[in-house]
Amino acid sequence: MRFLVDECTGPAVAHWLRQNGHDVFSIYEQARGEDDDSILDKAFTEDWVLITIDKDFGDKVFRERIQHHGIIVMRLRDERASSKIDCLKRLLQEFPDRLHDQFVVVTEKQIRFARIGKG
Repeated sequence: MRFLVDECTGPAVAHWLRQNGHDVFSIYEQARGEDDDSILDKAFTEDWVLITIDKDFGDKVFRERIQHHGIIVMRLRDERASSKIDCLKRLLQEFPDRLHDQFVVVTEKQIRFARIGKG
C-alpha cells in the first residue's frame, strides 16, 4: 500500500511501514515544513493514503470537501511512536482492503470509517 506519513506522525512510523513492505513518502524526511493544503494535494494527485495525528485534516475533508484517496487520523492519548505503530498494525491486520478512499479515525480502542470527501 502507498502511505504519505505526515510530519507530526514521525519517522519511526514511516520506517516501520517501509519494513513491512509499504511504499512510503515521509513528510518529516522528505518535505519537512510542508503546509496541510500541499500535503493533501500531493496525497490526492499521487494516490497516497495520508496518515496523520493532525485533526485539521478532518476539518478540511468534512467542511471543505477536499478530495482524497484515504486519510487515517490517529487520535491517541499516548502519542509515542510505539503506540502509533501498534494502532496501525491493528488497522492493517483487521482492515487492509478498506483504507483506500476512506476517512478513518483510529484510537487505542476503536476504528471508525466514513466515506466522504469525494467531491
